Amino acid sequence: MKFIYKLLYRVLFLIPMGMVAQQTQDATTVFKKRVLETTEVDFLASYYSQDGNNAAVSGGIGTEELTDIAPTIIVSVPLNEDDVLTVELGVSAYTSASSSNVNPFDDSGSADPFQASSGASGSDVWTNLTASYSHSSDDRNTLWSGNISVSSEYDYFSAGAGGSYTRLFNEKNTEFSIKANVFIDTWNAIYPSELRPFGEGGNGLSNALFTQNTITGNPNYNPTFTKFQDEGRNSYSVGLGFSQILSKNLQGSLSLDFVQQQGLLSTPFQRVYFADVADSFIENFQLADDIERLPDTRFKIAVGGRLHYYINEIFALRSFYRYYTDDFGIQSHTASLEVPVKISDKFTLYPSYRYYTQTAADYFAPAEQHLSTQEFYTSDFDLSEYVANQFGFGIRYNDLFANTHIWKLGIKSVDLQYNTYARDSGLQSNLISFGMGFVMD
Repeated sequence: MKFIYKLLYRVLFLIPMGMVAQQTQDATTVFKKRVLETTEVDFLASYYSQDGNNAAVSGGIGTEELTDIAPTIIVSVPLNEDDVLTVELGVSAYTSASSSNVNPFDDSGSADPFQASSGASGSDVWTNLTASYSHSSDDRNTLWSGNISVSSEYDYFSAGAGGSYTRLFNEKNTEFSIKANVFIDTWNAIYPSELRPFGEGGNGLSNALFTQNTITGNPNYNPTFTKFQDEGRNSYSVGLGFSQILSKNLQGSLSLDFVQQQGLLSTPFQRVYFADVADSFIENFQLADDIERLPDTRFKIAVGGRLHYYINEIFALRSFYRYYTDDFGIQSHTASLEVPVKISDKFTLYPSYRYYTQTAADYFAPAEQHLSTQEFYTSDFDLSEYVANQFGFGIRYNDLFANTHIWKLGIKSVDLQYNTYARDSGLQSNLISFGMGFVMD
């Protein structure tokens, strides 16, 4: 009888309890919250324009006029509960008055550094394709990701790969991350048109450019010019991140980034004019004494921090600071502040301000201030000492339920932003950016 009682006890109580426990465990697996519920599509586009009078292509003098249109589409696909595949395709199509002067002697009018020529280098299209894969642990406290990318334009090709690891602690209040990337780049070096005849195998002043045009100033133009032997460039980067929720209203984060570059770091078509070489001209364009020459290694360090403070249901503060230094001699400080203002459940305004200042690179000097005896030199004002201010204003629409549809895509968010930027060197630019986020039904 005792055996029968034990058997009945097992059948009526222990086995059903075990089945319930197993079902509960299975249910946890089956109904685990997905990292990404459905396919998301983001469309981004921007229009950028700038102008100034310090074009690096013409040795630090001349127009910096440029316009750029850059559409991008990003598709994120959930492969299962834990894994997401993201593919990004971006295009940047620009027209540049300064880069058109890589060859200013194209018979389209008088050559002048402040006027665009009609040369092929006046416009180009940059294309990028990036694919990334991410995996989250069951408890969503660990995230692994990897990516590969390729990009190209007329004179440049780049291939890259990277990955990241993120770990959350302290009930997801603390986050640590590490990321690493490598880019293998190759130039198809294009040089200023007047220097090409003086490279290896060139015919010097016997070239048609000089026989068909009159050289004024110093008529004995005879630059010492050699082409770059190595047209490759490798870049390696490692970044560390730490963020902490400090209170119900305050979150802070810190970042530390290292970048090592090796190879051709000079831009082959940027001219340099020497103080100790007599000037030569064709029409109104000064002929180059040489091209930009920089060291073939560069090490960069950046340290940054963010503080985000939630004031109330309407206002928030987002602040950022970064210090940067490299072995070219540049040191910079960046500080920015954004103040999102929630004007309704779906609309937010976000005015912003960014301040930037940097010291000059050791190898920078304006036109006619370098000496031909120096080893390295550049007149690119991006490497000069300057202060810049940027003001921005944006509006964002958010609909978590994506009730509004375009075809089979629900509109999740819409962003429109305008930024205006100015350096004390005279460069000014404007940027209009637009973005729409969709979820697929």
